[in-house]
Amino acid sequence: MVDAPTIFVFIVWFWLLISVASDLLRRHDISGWAKAIWVRVLIVVPYIGVFAYPIFQGGGMTERNVPQAQATREELRRVVAFSAADEIEKLDRLKKAGSISDAEFARLRAKLVQ
Repeated sequence: MVDAPTIFVFIVWFWLLISVASDLLRRHDISGWAKAIWVRVLIVVPYIGVFAYPIFQGGGMTERNVPQAQATREELRRVVAFSAADEIEKLDRLKKAGSISDAEFARLRAKLVQ
């Protein structure tokens, strides 16, 4: 029988493997040979490779994920038709109607502007 911590560690490792592989294959700043070497490391010594890649390439992983996250956020806003300006206008109407206080308005507006 496999215990829960073992399953948890395997799930975390598998999630890291997918993250590393997707980052590696999306990269345009390294050559195909470097990608092939990293893939070989991931196949030959998968546990070491999955933990070594973020150690050596972790900063770059973060930098490459930021534009993708922003693009996803903007696409979601476009699809849902969310606009910070629209939300601030709704908050202003609630404030004028007396439904929310000035402090709540300021807090919610600051949250939207972020």
